[in-house]
Amino acid sequence: MTTTAYPRQQRTGPARVLPILGWRRGYDRHVLRHDLIAGLTVAVMLVPQSMAYAALAGMPPVTGLYAAVVPVLVYALLGTSGSLAVGPVAITALMTATALAPLADGDPGRYAALAGLLALLVGAIQVLMGVLRLGALVNFLSHSVLSGFTSAAAIVIAVSQVKDLLGLRADRAENLPGIVGSLWQAAPTVHPLTVAVGAASIAGLLLLRRYLPKLPGALLVVAAVTIASAALAFGARGVPILAEVPSGLPTPDLPSIALADLRALLPAAVAIALVAYMEGIAVAKSLAARSRQQVEPNAELVAVGAANLAAGAFHAFPVAGGFSRSAVNFSAGARTPVASLVTAAVVAATALLLTPAFHHLPKAVLAAIVVVAVLGLVDWREARSAWRVRRTDGLTLGLTFLVTLVAGVEPGLAVGVAFSLAVFLRRSARPHTAELGRVPGTATFRNLARYQGLVTDPRVAVLRFDGPLYFANAQYLADQLLTLTQSRPELRAVVLDASAISDADTDGAHALAQTRQRLAGRETALHLATVRGPVRDLLTRAGLWSVMRDAGQLHPEVADAVDTVTGSPAVDAERPKRLPQEVL
Repeated sequence: MTTTAYPRQQRTGPARVLPILGWRRGYDRHVLRHDLIAGLTVAVMLVPQSMAYAALAGMPPVTGLYAAVVPVLVYALLGTSGSLAVGPVAITALMTATALAPLADGDPGRYAALAGLLALLVGAIQVLMGVLRLGALVNFLSHSVLSGFTSAAAIVIAVSQVKDLLGLRADRAENLPGIVGSLWQAAPTVHPLTVAVGAASIAGLLLLRRYLPKLPGALLVVAAVTIASAALAFGARGVPILAEVPSGLPTPDLPSIALADLRALLPAAVAIALVAYMEGIAVAKSLAARSRQQVEPNAELVAVGAANLAAGAFHAFPVAGGFSRSAVNFSAGARTPVASLVTAAVVAATALLLTPAFHHLPKAVLAAIVVVAVLGLVDWREARSAWRVRRTDGLTLGLTFLVTLVAGVEPGLAVGVAFSLAVFLRRSARPHTAELGRVPGTATFRNLARYQGLVTDPRVAVLRFDGPLYFANAQYLADQLLTLTQSRPELRAVVLDASAISDADTDGAHALAQTRQRLAGRETALHLATVRGPVRDLLTRAGLWSVMRDAGQLHPEVADAVDTVTGSPAVDAERPKRLPQEVL
């Protein structure tokens, strides 16, 4: 792997407005050949996949092709990743269906209009976040939340396809209990030939993936089953087929916008915007690291947001960067977004010329493609790892997983985010504290709970506070210090090791000042050691720094503070030299 094989994007001049121009430097026939091969490879994979995901979203299959043309072109022009493949993905398709089904009331025209409006909302949110440089907001979607949500959504997606795999006339539902109940009620309508088609399709996809992974398995299965369907008249024998698939590409047409629809769709749009961006940026960064390219998160928000705006304007539904297609794009040799231009061109040609070939395609095949595609999204290994590493992360993952299964994708995501934020707030409100002792013969202090043989003095206690000192935990620190002095009447000083206090606010400074006064009333002095610059600056503005400095209660190191209190340095040679007052 060399830097010449993977051109680096230049982001100067016109490339700031149109990022694709930044790939011109170093672009030659060798790079073009790789992009052409990758673009064709992804297109072959994307055509059947996009139709399957459109059906999952509750849209006509041809709209999946629409979502894989103009949005892909827009991302190719504006994106900063050379390998990310944008288009319909399973998770956002499911979230789209969940959001639209209760609002459309079974009206296909209204459903399509709402899908376009949802894509516009998602795009507007993402572009706004990118312009305001709010890409860091997605960090509130922790890995545990995303893993639990994705695994549960994958199960819901797979179970939702059972209806088409078995040929059942079942009602649509939005969560696992509802789907299972609907399937149970429709069980008498199972169609044996459809079951055979679905089973054969899944078997073919899995066998091709296992033994011939380099071949376009989905396209081969679609072609084979469609030919068999036409030859054996599956449609006439009761197997649901696509039948009429419109040819051509749509013209831009903005959906009608009603304030009530905007309000109803906004929560789903925010959720889809975050999940779609999180999914895309994760794979984009991973591939960029392997190709030694760079991805700019806020520019990616604008690019994928613009792609969703295009999807809304061209009769499609929300899109995102997909894991599997991007991996295929990269492994097939994609070097720049030109590969996506090739993909879009091939899909457009398919929509213009080849849609009649899908007339006899059974819907069970599309369901099989979806099921096989989402099998790998259920990550039990990550669940075990999260529980083993940190129980709260495991609880977050498990809670997100269960709520998504039982209540649906949006409640699951909301509960997961809320719970992870609650865990974070609780953790930051009660940071880890440790009482320290001196390593014999040194000026080094360590945690008494973790090390044996440390030296302590009954006249002085050393406490380390591991976290920022702010309004949520200031009282907690004060309580810790006061409890310590109450339990040890012989104490004459408490040394606060502030090396792990990275920041503080007014409440933190106020708590320190009050605690210092209360300890003084018990004839115990509060000393600060190893105070960081930002904390020192705040304490200076609060007026506490000068007061403690004049009282001799500020020290550059913990050993210096302890030796000052006890008046008997343990190791003179290793005692830290006193720093000038202006540094203190």
